Amino acid sequence: MEQQNKVQWIYSSRDNEELTERYDQWAKDYDTDLENDFAWRGPEIATGFFAKYVSREAKVLDAGAGTGLVGITLAQKGYRDIVAIDLSKGMLEEAGRKNVYREFHQMVMGEALDFSTDSFDAVISVGVLTLGHAPASSFDELIRITRPGGYIVFSLRPDVYEEGGFKGKMAELENEGRWELVEVSEKKQVLPKGEPHVYHQVWIYRVSG
Repeated sequence: MEQQNKVQWIYSSRDNEELTERYDQWAKDYDTDLENDFAWRGPEIATGFFAKYVSREAKVLDAGAGTGLVGITLAQKGYRDIVAIDLSKGMLEEAGRKNVYREFHQMVMGEALDFSTDSFDAVISVGVLTLGHAPASSFDELIRITRPGGYIVFSLRPDVYEEGGFKGKMAELENEGRWELVEVSEKKQVLPKGEPHVYHQVWIYRVSG
């Protein structure tokens, strides 16, 4: 299957069960495909912003960790206490081979997360909050499990931000005093080789409390 078609195949999943199955099937080839066919830059860009605000001693959740590409870039920047969640067991198994995570949990963003309140100093989520994947409602749980003063850093496509329910939800949470915006990046090209028209912005919020 051509890589562009594989991406469309993922995004055409009818529900989380089918999405999980398709990621399980793609897991072993995922890293190679992203590097060779897309030159995926999302983790490198997002972790650059993350490292500006978050202490290297922080307990970090990689929300939607996939095969662990974000974990690798975090480890390269000196982070050691990293926990991975993903809906796909196959992807988490690949992430385990990276030897950069302390724990692995199969969980679905947008549903209740099995962590205590204030469990993490920071959360990072790259390429996960988007249509057909993690919905804007995911933020409620991410805020709950992040301690007051902690950071939530994530990437969003500008079109998805505008049209996918994210803009309203993010503003609502700010108006409710649950988090405050620290920084939002310029638009960054994240798939220069395979999908040069796709851009992300990185958003950095500080949890209130």
